[in-house]
Amino acid sequence: MRNKKFQGLSLLVVFFIVFMAGCSKPTQRPEEEALKDRIVVYASFYPMYDFAKNIGKDKIDLKLMIPPGVEVHDWEPTAKLMGNMEKADVFIYNGLGMEPWAEKLIASVQNDQWIVIEASQGVALLEAEEHEEEEHGDEEEGSHGDYDPHVWLNPMNALKQAENIKNAFVKADEANRDFYERNFKEFADKLKALDQKFQEELRDVKKKEMVVAHGAFGYLAHRYGLEQVAITGLSPQEEPSAAKLAEITKFAKERNLKYIFFETLTSPRLAEVLAQEVGAKTAVLNPIEGLTQEEMKAGKDYISVMEENLKTLKQALMQ
Repeated sequence: MRNKKFQGLSLLVVFFIVFMAGCSKPTQRPEEEALKDRIVVYASFYPMYDFAKNIGKDKIDLKLMIPPGVEVHDWEPTAKLMGNMEKADVFIYNGLGMEPWAEKLIASVQNDQWIVIEASQGVALLEAEEHEEEEHGDEEEGSHGDYDPHVWLNPMNALKQAENIKNAFVKADEANRDFYERNFKEFADKLKALDQKFQEELRDVKKKEMVVAHGAFGYLAHRYGLEQVAITGLSPQEEPSAAKLAEITKFAKERNLKYIFFETLTSPRLAEVLAQEVGAKTAVLNPIEGLTQEEMKAGKDYISVMEENLKTLKQALMQ
């Protein structure tokens, strides 16, 4: 009899524990709690993502809009993505026509609270090359317009963009101002060191001319005393005329150029044809518009890829 009473009491205790557990609220995992306190940041393409990551670190929930390995000029935002962005705290884009969909997206997203930052604001701009303006016109949809948008390829411009991003984070999350300011200073020091390295290593190269498949490197060339000659204009989809190809072929032969540069994520066909015509080799310069998933997993970032670009340039221009 005593055992039966004990068993009944035990069952009652178990039932009470199960009942109370069912009534209690589900506990969140530590990472879920941490995510809840982060500001939600959308960055249009890789450089904006990288700069934001360096400054925001674990205080932001950072999302890269254009997937790794996708050519920036070929991408358009989906309706689902635009819907998700209604919960964003910050949207970062480069501007200057690099994201031709950006203005439409900003107007369409129903979000009165978010902070929209055009990261190229305040950068000293270079005018677009004449041949692209002639072929496309300023008003044609998809054209980059009057100015070259590839500002991040000058590390000092990247520093200004990073500062703009930092200011947006401070505005969105004033409580963590010191955190963002400290991270920005660390990143700014790295960018200044990168700029110094470019200046020192490109100062005494034998050749100053760089023939590139896509006119993305104007800011880099301008910063370090080089001359960019582009097979196509600011858009890699552009097809050069026969006269343009003949002009560049003549230029490369006269200057005895040993390398023709092409870039990641686009076809090397034009660069290879031109290189064969002038008896040169080809080499890759990365405009860092979008790293592949493999590159990101390998730990590559803006700084390391720019250092790879420097190594390539130095090797090619010393010959």
